[in-house]
Amino acid sequence: MWSIVLMGLAGLLVGGALSFRQQHKPLWTQISFYVLAGMSLLAAYLLTLPAN
Repeated sequence: MWSIVLMGLAGLLVGGALSFRQQHKPLWTQISFYVLAGMSLLAAYLLTLPAN
């Protein structure tokens, strides 16, 4: 369940980064949104791994 929520969050973050790109905002804001989206996808993946 949480992995789906995190994947949705990653989608929203990528959309925000693309929106900032169209608005010609500073590059560091776009990069930070992409990094946060990547971290969200990584967390979603790690939650799908079986626990030992």
